[in-house]
Amino acid sequence: MKGPENPTNPRTGMSREALPPSEEQALVVRAQAGDRGAFEALVRDNADRLYAVVLRFSVTESDAEEATQEAFVRAWRGLARFRSDARFFTWLYRIGVNEAKRIAERRASADSVSSLEERPLDDISDSRPGPASRVQQSELRVLLEHAIRRLPAKYRAAVVLRDIEGLSTAEAANVLGLREAALKSRLHRGRMALRRDVAQYVLGEDVETLPAARDAGRLTELELS
Repeated sequence: MKGPENPTNPRTGMSREALPPSEEQALVVRAQAGDRGAFEALVRDNADRLYAVVLRFSVTESDAEEATQEAFVRAWRGLARFRSDARFFTWLYRIGVNEAKRIAERRASADSVSSLEERPLDDISDSRPGPASRVQQSELRVLLEHAIRRLPAKYRAAVVLRDIEGLSTAEAANVLGLREAALKSRLHRGRMALRRDVAQYVLGEDVETLPAARDAGRLTELELS
């Protein structure tokens, strides 16, 4: 069975709002029966969300696009193995994250690590009024994005899937092939590293000296969801 030749352009600006589970499942069933139109509907629904995830594991935007494309190709080829007791997007995320890691490992070098942190961010729109507010929000977004990129990959994955993409603990653990306890541990360590990084940058102080910051474990949800 031949899949779509060019399953998606991940930078088309389509909505990231997911289909209801019942509609998604109906499309999966049709796609498993060979309906390419149903699979392409799944691609359209998940392309932007998947690209946003793999971008944070990629050295360049072209690497992220390659990982996204390859993830959909692999998903099409392996669709018969998809179990209906899981959500399609969690299965797809796992394929995409693995592809992004594979591409990053292929390119791994000291230069790759440097370019990952220094790669320009996409433009960020902010509809809230006030130029000062827009500047502050933009600066915070840039700061957090770079802090996330500096996280070790295993902590970054937990933070991205749980806090940014909004997956449940169970879903994120499933994507990464972890037990929930292990996912929670990585998420905690990632959040702590981000809190420390941001506090030291903004305030010039260690986060542990800031009483109000000790319960700020959801810092990464600010302006990143």
